[in-house]
Amino acid sequence: MTSPKIPLSSPDITEAEIEAVAATLRSPQLSLGPRLIEFEATFTDLTGVEHAIAVSSGTAGLHLAMLALGIGAGDEIIVPSFTFIAAANAIRYVGATPVFVDIDGLTLNLSPAAVERAINPRTRAILAVHTFGVPADMPALVALARRHHLALIEDACEALGTTIDAQPVGSFGNVAVFAFYPNKQITTGEGGMIVTRDPGLAAHMRSLRDQGRAPTDSWLQHTEVGYNYRLSEIACTLGIGQMRRLTSILYRREEIAGLYRQHLSSDARLTLPIHELPGCRISWFVYVVRLADELPAGQRDQVIHELEQAGIGCGRYFAPIHLQPAYADLALASDLRKTESIASRTIALPFFNRINDSQIVTVCEALTLAIRRIS
Repeated sequence: MTSPKIPLSSPDITEAEIEAVAATLRSPQLSLGPRLIEFEATFTDLTGVEHAIAVSSGTAGLHLAMLALGIGAGDEIIVPSFTFIAAANAIRYVGATPVFVDIDGLTLNLSPAAVERAINPRTRAILAVHTFGVPADMPALVALARRHHLALIEDACEALGTTIDAQPVGSFGNVAVFAFYPNKQITTGEGGMIVTRDPGLAAHMRSLRDQGRAPTDSWLQHTEVGYNYRLSEIACTLGIGQMRRLTSILYRREEIAGLYRQHLSSDARLTLPIHELPGCRISWFVYVVRLADELPAGQRDQVIHELEQAGIGCGRYFAPIHLQPAYADLALASDLRKTESIASRTIALPFFNRINDSQIVTVCEALTLAIRRIS
């Protein structure tokens, strides 16, 4: 299979970052060294949260958050079905049950009203995902969590740089997790970062990350059963370089989103993603459009096929988790009609730092032509 002429995503690595990684490879320490400490510090600075723990992936971060919060068998965690499957998987890793609730049609994030309806005596936490870099309604979710004495976990894996009234996402909940897969705002190849204000949770997650070693343990001494969720010095070096460019990266991604809006906003057959939210800054992770409700949802896959035939990478973001084979055994507690309707119409367009203006025009022209053929 040949690669598309315009890929769905592409990492943005500079020569300076490559040179820095090469220098780390020549150093005597490739794990649990000074670059890890420096990379973690960039996140305490960014979020204003006192503790940051770098891990091997965002999924690993969510798993450690569940463990540190004491979530386990018999507990229920409220989570959207319209998100990447890792959010629900981490809940099941600890034996708890994900309870899927519907989303807000504008932000595509958890509906606070739907969350409140789902709370019951077994509920232990709310897992709020900042979908596509759009902030969830954290003031409402914080209030719900406090009123019902629930933990609040932020899945900020797609939202590095997102703010609500100038407060960074990741600083609202008990624990938050970021991720650095190659299609994210910054990348370390694979990797994640947990942030928390709670020193006890932080110490526990650091121990779990490193095979269950407490700070006083020797290398072959282990206080608890842990995991190898460490992030290498190599990955941390790349992350440091990427974080130094975060301001310019976010600005460029805002420009790209603006260009898509400029070229597609006049097409009534498309629903574009929300571009402005009062008091908030959206950190653009992907650019996902939807077929308008007047068009048959079943035509979405034909549009994607035509874009792929034209050499344009695209994707179906997201396939609802509750409809996937891995979750076929899970009984649903609420109506997910909005999730299912929206998910059946989504098309993720090419979105990465180095996409150029002419490529964006090519994508928009091809999309417009494909939709014209089905309408």
